[in-house]
Amino acid sequence: MQSYESIMSIVLLVVSAGALHFNTMRDLMMLQQNSYMNDRYTRWFNQSGESTNYLRIGACIALLLCLVKHLPFWASGGCAILIMAWICVSLLTRKYKKPLVVTKRVKRLYATIAVLDIAVAVLTGLLTDSVLYAAVAVMALNVLSPVVMLIANVILRPVEKHINQGFYNEAKAILASMPDLKIIGVTGSYGKTSTKHYLNRILSEKYDVMITPGNFNTTLGVIRTIREYLKPYNEVFIVEMGAKQIGDIKEICDLVKPTIGIVTAVGEQHLESFKTVENVQRTKFELVDALPADGLAIVNNDFNMAAVRPVENVECKRYAIGNTENADYIAEIKEVAPDGTTFIVKGDGKEYEFHTRLVGECNISNLTAAVIAALKLGVEEKKIAYAIEKIEQVEHRLNMKRTAGGVTIIDDAYNSNPTGSKMALDVLSAMKQGQRIIVTPGMVELGDRQYELNKELGAYAAGRADKVIVVGQYNKDALSEGLAEGGATEEQVLFAATFNEAQQLLSKILKRGDTVLYENDLPDTFK
Repeated sequence: MQSYESIMSIVLLVVSAGALHFNTMRDLMMLQQNSYMNDRYTRWFNQSGESTNYLRIGACIALLLCLVKHLPFWASGGCAILIMAWICVSLLTRKYKKPLVVTKRVKRLYATIAVLDIAVAVLTGLLTDSVLYAAVAVMALNVLSPVVMLIANVILRPVEKHINQGFYNEAKAILASMPDLKIIGVTGSYGKTSTKHYLNRILSEKYDVMITPGNFNTTLGVIRTIREYLKPYNEVFIVEMGAKQIGDIKEICDLVKPTIGIVTAVGEQHLESFKTVENVQRTKFELVDALPADGLAIVNNDFNMAAVRPVENVECKRYAIGNTENADYIAEIKEVAPDGTTFIVKGDGKEYEFHTRLVGECNISNLTAAVIAALKLGVEEKKIAYAIEKIEQVEHRLNMKRTAGGVTIIDDAYNSNPTGSKMALDVLSAMKQGQRIIVTPGMVELGDRQYELNKELGAYAAGRADKVIVVGQYNKDALSEGLAEGGATEEQVLFAATFNEAQQLLSKILKRGDTVLYENDLPDTFK
């Protein structure tokens, strides 16, 4: 091989290796967002069009160029170098909503992937006695990087299981050393994070409280909270319990053994993994089923699948705003004003009046659940009222704020469920000054009902918003059909490929006095 060809081969190997590094980091980010589960990642990969994205196609073109014999290498190799360099720059400069968190598990996965990739490249180079073919192998690995990652994930399963079991045992020992710790489980298709925060604020008037931070609502997240955050002087531990499949909540309950359990909702969410709402119900009530005989279940009766589910193993207090039949506690909204909401909670022969800065039935419902738990734990009414008055809005969950330009923002970006979305639209509809604008990409992980429920959302939005900005392609057709059926005009509906483009559209139409509802913000795993 001529000297220039040797140099070009080395350059091609280096840039291809760089591209492979960035591709691997992106693959790991998506695997992390899919809970390190190969089946969920594979499902996302097949549905998202990831297999034919422009970067992967570019790597394929570069690979083919180097395998074509009749082209001079200075042309084919040069083009391949440019393509692989372009892939490097594209991945290096790309911004993500939820970037990769480089945990110890990610480091183990990356090291295993690197060993596999290097082995392939070195063996190819040795067998062919060619740097060029080593570079070709690395380009091929760019195309096949998800496959290598999934293989590495399988290889590491015994290691991860052993490590996690050690963490589990350590967390269990910590809880065993705190026999007086009061543990409250909070679950539900939606509302559990807000309820957790509200309950934390109220109980803090009497107790030293620890909650699972952020979205640490899986077994491993709870274990990490116990090991890293729980302190011997904590008196109450509030555990948010999330689930993607049957048995997830039981697994958390087996570890923490709660004595009070709150079920905020049973609805159509994560149907892609649960398949049916009956499976959602069964999973959410794993919390109630795990409670001891002297415990307390607090169940939201406004959701039919929660209302019809009998509870016989433990005392159960049911609460409601709408479906008040058989409810032990009833919440009534007395007044909604610019400074918040005044509401009344009636139950067990008593009546309590509270004022909160929060708005929306969903927030009042979540507050009611927290009030019942606080009363059970002996918090005085005046302390409950004081805490509710001071409760701050939970970020991205029907959070209202006013901009310097006189625009009201309703931030419900974390929400992604049919009931919550309609409640947010009701709040938007109540705004009488200026234009009412919703920005949404729709809802996800709704399985076979994905199209139908997004169509319903579009129809509901048509009558409650003056302008609708549909973001992205994922639910565009369903939302558009629903908007049309709901009577929305062409002038009323705008389309944006990305959230940034939606912001640009907003800047052109927003005026003082307008209200904007941000309803859901899809993660990087959806387009």
